[in-house]
Amino acid sequence: MQNGFPQQQGLYDPTQEKDSCGVGFVCDIKGRASNQILRDAEQMNCCMEHRGGVGFEVNSGDGAGILTSLPHKLLKKAARDAFGADLPDAGRYGAGNVFMPDDEQEREQCMAIVAEEIAEEGVTLIGWRELPIDPDAADIGVAARSVMPVMRQLLIASLDTTDNFDQDDFERKLYLIRKRSANRIRTLKGGKSMFYICSLSSRVIVFKGMLTPHQLFPFYKDLCDAQYETHLAMVHSRFSTNTFPSWERAQPNRFMSHNGEINTLLGNVNAMNSRQGTVKSEQFGEKIQQLFPVVTPDCSDSGTFDNVLEFLLMNGRKLHEAVMLMIPEAWQHHATMEAQKRAFYEYHSCLIEPWDGPASIAFTDGNYIGAVLDRNGLRPSRYYITSDDKCIMASEVGVVKVNPETIVEKGRLKPGRMFLIDFAAGRMIPDDELKTEISARQPYAEWLEKQRIELTDLTAVDTAGLDQDTLVQRMQAFGFTQETLQFMLKPMIQELRDPLGSMGNDAALAVMSDKPRMLYDYFKQRFAQVTNPAIDSIREEVIMALECYIGPEGNLLEATEQHAHRLRIPHPILSNEELASL
Repeated sequence: MQNGFPQQQGLYDPTQEKDSCGVGFVCDIKGRASNQILRDAEQMNCCMEHRGGVGFEVNSGDGAGILTSLPHKLLKKAARDAFGADLPDAGRYGAGNVFMPDDEQEREQCMAIVAEEIAEEGVTLIGWRELPIDPDAADIGVAARSVMPVMRQLLIASLDTTDNFDQDDFERKLYLIRKRSANRIRTLKGGKSMFYICSLSSRVIVFKGMLTPHQLFPFYKDLCDAQYETHLAMVHSRFSTNTFPSWERAQPNRFMSHNGEINTLLGNVNAMNSRQGTVKSEQFGEKIQQLFPVVTPDCSDSGTFDNVLEFLLMNGRKLHEAVMLMIPEAWQHHATMEAQKRAFYEYHSCLIEPWDGPASIAFTDGNYIGAVLDRNGLRPSRYYITSDDKCIMASEVGVVKVNPETIVEKGRLKPGRMFLIDFAAGRMIPDDELKTEISARQPYAEWLEKQRIELTDLTAVDTAGLDQDTLVQRMQAFGFTQETLQFMLKPMIQELRDPLGSMGNDAALAVMSDKPRMLYDYFKQRFAQVTNPAIDSIREEVIMALECYIGPEGNLLEATEQHAHRLRIPHPILSNEELASL
């Protein structure tokens, strides 16, 4: 063994090994809760420990966690022991694990703010349960202990005891409580006060931390309780790439887990921030302002994605529909894609830009659980379905012991494809059926045909042509050089190719240079820090496209014909004539 890897043999080379986050889930397709699902999830995560990272200590992990449905039997017993109170029926109360400050006074202040927000939403605080943990049994390292928060479990009950109880409406109240509380507490101590609600829901709950997968279950005593029963369990082993490890950045997030990176993150965040001025919500009305910022500061790329996914979900989108919006297939050059599905993707590209990058994402809201792969298929995901109605999906195979004779279906996720387990229907819904149903909900193709604006629809305008007499002076004024012409422009014009060079670029950054520089020198493409596959719209034209819609956007939380009233341009470069006609 070499550094824990096998020796080089044939085409296998241990130097080519690369680690990245491990993500997966196990569930009962019929929605039957059991402790075995939890035990299988524990095994799954521990088998993917090599996909997680550690710091300078082997017992201070980058992060590990698990998301399950609310363990009603366990929580009922815990509430009775802690408060001497009986919990309402399942679905009529919410629970969440909360990371809180070490300082008792700060902690009391945080709890008081949460209590005020609970009262504001017309629900009732059952209590704060001290979350049973055992750092010694889990052998938590010094680095993880030094920043370990105090942990409490928050329990909230709905006051609605009628038969018309709306669980989705209760979920929105919990969402408002969490967002408003976090926004207020963020102002304490200049935003340095530790306060983070891992999840707050009547359907699911998250246990996570700056741990390794083997430490997760010994650390949280609840996870070792035989009365902990769930019909789903999503796990994550984190390899911290674009942000430092911390307790709150561990995954799963509130609705998803992520293996990969979002390369378009900065643009995605800026776009979501700008939309806060135009969104209107049927569900929240005037309270929509209280949900801002949609994207919480200092999140990882995964946490940011989760913020937006949750925002869409709470405002009426179906979970899998929201994922389709954020991670669309490569539809522009897909010659055999159904016209109806293509129209769905094109219409929604008028509403929201894709969150692109290598990614395998598992997602759930308790009613559904599923997984999706990025349009390039740059992350592995495989699944099994067994005869006892169990579904296992993970970044690797072999993470849960399965009797081969019980396997009725197995496969891998393909680029841009997803699959979904519907617990109410008790079956797996394949990609084609899922997307056909969603894309048929509105006449997207008809809307596009009526509203889409093309450059050819604009009135042509004559512009000044090439003036040979003043060309050199104007090029000098705008900073063009002989080198620019010879090495940059000439190959593009004569050979229709990108110029290539091998000596690097030792010129000073434009912003730090004393010399006048061209405008575009001040802009550099921003990549993720780790994954940088050589992908561009020319080399990968099957899955990449430069086509985009510009012009004023509509309300992201609605779907109307007017949303398609935008200008479609084939690429970002406009001629003088096109610019003048605009």
